[in-house]
Amino acid sequence: MNIATAELDETRVLGVRERIAAFVELTKPRIAFMLVLTAAAGFYLGTKGSFDAALFVNAMIGIALLAFGVATLNQYVERDTDALMERTAERPLPTGKINAREALVFGILQCAVAEIYLFVLVNALTGVLGIIVIIGYVFLYTPLKTRTSASTAIGAIPGAMPPLMGWTAAANEITLGAWALFVLLFLWQFPHFLAIAWMYREQYAKAGILMLPVVEPEGKITARQIVLFTIMLVPISLAPFFLGLAGVIYLVGASILGIWFLFESVQTARAKSVERARRLLMVSVLYLPLIFGLLVFDHH
Repeated sequence: MNIATAELDETRVLGVRERIAAFVELTKPRIAFMLVLTAAAGFYLGTKGSFDAALFVNAMIGIALLAFGVATLNQYVERDTDALMERTAERPLPTGKINAREALVFGILQCAVAEIYLFVLVNALTGVLGIIVIIGYVFLYTPLKTRTSASTAIGAIPGAMPPLMGWTAAANEITLGAWALFVLLFLWQFPHFLAIAWMYREQYAKAGILMLPVVEPEGKITARQIVLFTIMLVPISLAPFFLGLAGVIYLVGASILGIWFLFESVQTARAKSVERARRLLMVSVLYLPLIFGLLVFDHH
């Protein structure tokens, strides 16, 4: 019996509900939800004149499908390394709940439908940005994770696209305000992902994934980068106020959130401990919806 047949036999053992749950898990719905929230904020901020509810719904559907598809293809490409790490070993592909061919087809279909949806029902600019996300995340970032620690910076580019895509969906153009949202999310990813990489550096090393804490086990450069990127994030997070997108409430709130984030980054850099990295991760996860929520609340 070959491996493909064995995979198919194992997938048949699962019930319908378990199969559906496994396919849903492939799409990383929690991450997709967070990305769609930033895209929704981008759409709202990029809207000029009356709010187009139909366009908004179509844009969010397209961006959600794209996030689902990219997450699925990411797990397809990483199925072998996922099997080597405790934190990912229970995913649908390493456990055989879904076979590789099914995941590949599922991922391609989602990305294709997402792109057609965006081009036809939103606009070409947003569709082109979607293509950049697919190329950047699936064909560059994911394969480069086992080759260079610079993959984090490369992956941060497609990772920062959702609010930009939300903006272009509404405005059909990229302005300074749109770039501010893009750079904000781009910089946020570094302390966020470096905290994860520090927490799981031993597992990453075992799987041959060259995250910075694996390449440099002492953690000096990792600590420096966590603080440096958070320092850059703070003034960028205030840019919406100076660009006239938000008011004083946002300025004060964003300043407080930025100081909090920076404080936790400095503490993590000093301690270089798993406990502090986990706390920084929690703070980063809270920071993102709070900063975008403030933007929407105090949008001018």
